Amino acid sequence: MERDDIIEYSLDAHHSEEAGVKIRKKIIFVTVLLTVITIVEVVLGALIKQDSAAWPVVKWSFIIMTLFKAGYIVLVFMHLGDERKALKYSILVPYFIFIIYLIFILLVEGTAVGETLRIYGS
Repeated sequence: MERDDIIEYSLDAHHSEEAGVKIRKKIIFVTVLLTVITIVEVVLGALIKQDSAAWPVVKWSFIIMTLFKAGYIVLVFMHLGDERKALKYSILVPYFIFIIYLIFILLVEGTAVGETLRIYGS
């Protein structure tokens, strides 16, 4: 007995071939963009050591690239990119403010711990 309540989505597509090409191009673009950013992060982390003079720049570039990737993932995969600007901003701005606050706390406390260890440590 065949069930009639299960829809085969590949057979139930209601878009033209041109729309399908557009969707596939968007999927490929998103995949390539996120892959390139991830590769840049991995290469920077592998090539530049933490005791290098360029490490603070690398650290901030990691933070910026990660925030960009997170925002882009929210816009694309949660379909927020198709919404109005006001809705986008009402969701993304508090998120970015919270992330920036967490980064601030991380850097301030990390510096305080480092100074404490230098003073009282070995």
